[in-house]
Amino acid sequence: MTEDRLEAFRISAGGITAGVIPFGATLTELTVPGRAGPVGVVLGFDNSRSYRTHGAFFGAVVGRCANRIARGRARIGGKDHQLDLNENGRTHLHGGSGGFFARDWAVEQVAADSVLLSLVSPDGDQGYPGEVRASCLYRVEPGRLVVEMEARTDRETLVNLAAHPYFNLDGGGNVLGHRLRIAADAFTPVDADNIPTGEIRTVAGSRFDFRQLRPIHREGELYEGYDHNFALAQKPSAASAFAARIEAARSGVVMEVWTTEPGLQFYDGGGLPVCDMLRGGVPGVRFGGLCLEPQRFPDAVHHPGFPDAVLKPDERYRQITEYRFQVR
Repeated sequence: MTEDRLEAFRISAGGITAGVIPFGATLTELTVPGRAGPVGVVLGFDNSRSYRTHGAFFGAVVGRCANRIARGRARIGGKDHQLDLNENGRTHLHGGSGGFFARDWAVEQVAADSVLLSLVSPDGDQGYPGEVRASCLYRVEPGRLVVEMEARTDRETLVNLAAHPYFNLDGGGNVLGHRLRIAADAFTPVDADNIPTGEIRTVAGSRFDFRQLRPIHREGELYEGYDHNFALAQKPSAASAFAARIEAARSGVVMEVWTTEPGLQFYDGGGLPVCDMLRGGVPGVRFGGLCLEPQRFPDAVHHPGFPDAVLKPDERYRQITEYRFQVR
């Protein structure tokens, strides 16, 4: 791959096409059927340079531990570890400044409908103990994109991987008119640094209640934004379960998220746009894409009541997330 030319592995099946690059194990594009023809439903760029410099995790796999860890401090295996502080100088975010999203993954296998990538994270990487060997498989099937991530370690550590595509099911504009349902009765409130307080609070009677399909921004409502973890379950499951449904405002595209993970981070794209032009030279807009990131709860290392993100040498980390599409 040259510095500017984007050369993605393209996989397809059943009318769905995805593009993947080794840098960050990044999903660069995803095209699905819509009412009036194919729709590109994830934000991306035309060149490799933008993926290396944009800073918004577009389409990447984030880790070794996704989301935030307060003060970057973690007690793991009975020892205290200081992790890289890459957000506001106070917080460890998505594995640190040199996390999995900022690394060139090895390409292990490519087929017409799948790409398998792998990464070795050495002991001490971003402050984490232990060597971690991770893999990410993207597989396209009729009506869905499946992402399978696995990891093993030689020493007790934290592992919490998350896919981070920005979805816009209309292919452009902002997403506040999309209709969203999240299958969660509770969420985890946060402080001013977006660190969970430790409470798991019911969504009932609050703006976080997405148990019934509704617009992200309801007309006449004061919009306060979302970058919060929703509690789907108290532990990972062996098989994928329904987590969320989102319906486009115009294209007719419907996406469901099914996952083995207990948490779902909903981010509305309020920090967009980035400086770089999007694919096709289109300028970005605020709220131009939303993220639905299946994962363990943020800052779990500090909250015993949260599903933990500890991985031990005799264990295997495994996540399966499916993005299922239809047209209404």
